[in-house]
Amino acid sequence: MTRPAAAAEPLAPAPDEDGPADAPAAWTADDDWTDEALALLRALRAPHRRNRAKQAAFALYCTLLILVIWGGIPSLGLFLQASMGADYTAHGPDLLAAMPSGIAAAGLAVLLLAVRDGLWRGPVVPPRATTDWLLAHPVRPRPVLRPWFWLSCGLAALPGLVGAVGGMVALGLTVRVGLPAALGWCLAGGACLPLLGVCAGLLVQRSTRAARWARALTPPATVLVLALAAQSALAVAGHPVPWLERIELWSGPWGWAGIAALAPTPAAVPGAPLAAALLLVPTALCLVLADRAAATVPLPLLRERARTAAGVLAALRTVELRAARLAVTGASGGGRQLRVRLPAPRRPHLVLYWRDTLSLLRSPARLGRAVLLTVPALLCGVLADGTRGALSWGVTALALLFGYLALAQLLEPARIETDDVRRASWSPYPFADLMLRHAVVPTALGLLLAGLGTGTVLACGGGTAAWAAPLAVPPLVAAGLVNACRGPARRDLLYRSPQPAGGSTGLLFFTAWYAAGPAVALPVLAPPLSAALRAGTPAHLAQALVIALVLAAVLLHWARSRAAALPRLAGPS
Repeated sequence: MTRPAAAAEPLAPAPDEDGPADAPAAWTADDDWTDEALALLRALRAPHRRNRAKQAAFALYCTLLILVIWGGIPSLGLFLQASMGADYTAHGPDLLAAMPSGIAAAGLAVLLLAVRDGLWRGPVVPPRATTDWLLAHPVRPRPVLRPWFWLSCGLAALPGLVGAVGGMVALGLTVRVGLPAALGWCLAGGACLPLLGVCAGLLVQRSTRAARWARALTPPATVLVLALAAQSALAVAGHPVPWLERIELWSGPWGWAGIAALAPTPAAVPGAPLAAALLLVPTALCLVLADRAAATVPLPLLRERARTAAGVLAALRTVELRAARLAVTGASGGGRQLRVRLPAPRRPHLVLYWRDTLSLLRSPARLGRAVLLTVPALLCGVLADGTRGALSWGVTALALLFGYLALAQLLEPARIETDDVRRASWSPYPFADLMLRHAVVPTALGLLLAGLGTGTVLACGGGTAAWAAPLAVPPLVAAGLVNACRGPARRDLLYRSPQPAGGSTGLLFFTAWYAAGPAVALPVLAPPLSAALRAGTPAHLAQALVIALVLAAVLLHWARSRAAALPRLAGPS
């Protein structure tokens, strides 16, 4: 192997003459074997790279096949029907009303997810072998790390491209906009926002100060996303706020994408070329700067992120979803606790409730998520009041889903208890009875949140149907407790099928086991609560209350049975 001539400049600063005598000497260009090492690795890993290329090509083929089958062919059928006289323009005004706030909410959510990804993984995360072995040697990091950054850019831009094509189809059918113009204007936001998110994720990955700002701004950004989504829904319902939408559209890249998407439509906002330029030019500049900064990520940080990513991937492969979630939360700094103190109770039977309350108060992020998820639950409940039939059931089920997710945030002490049943050795109660007592504090807090929501709806002019919100709290808490007591992952269910000659239904069995609580609670609660929301009479509310209490009792009995089996599953230890 012939080595090229060394560069004149050293690749690392020379050691300080006043430094310690035993400090290792910095390596210079004379020690640089980067090109030779990479060429040797390419030659040695050629068979592996060919296999990975085949796997990537197959994954891309499957993705394109799914997009064509589930997106391309139905869209082509809709356009053929439109050419034969079908009219879809009745949905155009609703789409145009939803686009300003809706696109701003989606764009801000994309940037928020990219920034949160930079807190625990980031766009520059090579494999562990690269960080543990290759980068520890005197090689230039730039040729090693740049491909991973651009791979992240490509993977991020693909969903944006799909979204732009979807926007083109929607505008072409409902607004009768020219397809090339719609695609071009939608691509301005669909391509630039994900790439800006990747650049922001790299900044958060390599800068401790940026990471602190990202953690601090996540709660208000999440609230803003939900508020924009709610405003979009209100605009579709006939209550737009034009001056506020104009402010949102010019507030940042998330709004500029909406201005560009609206450009070929009758609802175009003045300044669309400027908004497109504000998207394209900063994106190109950020990509150039990020390309240079990709090689400056510290090696210890790369090793930490590579281990975290490998652990999360291993947990996902073994279907340990809670372990993956805890790994992500711990790496992103979401598990920080406040030092809150409560006076200890004097009665022994109150100790458990004191511990649960203290645990939730020391994790304000969970309380915040519970409050935030309560808002869309109430909004969906309000929308269900004005619908009929199956649509009302669906919207009510969506409201119950948001309510379940809100209450599930309050059941973390119960889930921690089931992670390791040995933690319950302090308790004088049997493990099954202990788990039932863990439902008291979440139920009380859930009733408090539901009561506040009911009071807000009543103050805004809502009827007695608003009292349906507290009725759903006990069965949803019981459903969450059923899930908390499910025990170790039943991976054997993934390989079961009741039809030996047919296709495998293991994924369906595993999903039914994993989400057993809400899978039972939501379909049972949706019809009576939908009737109570639509009618709003005391008789319908009383009927819904009876069904909710009976369902809560059944689910609590089921959770107790599951909890009683957990110590046996854990073994003698």
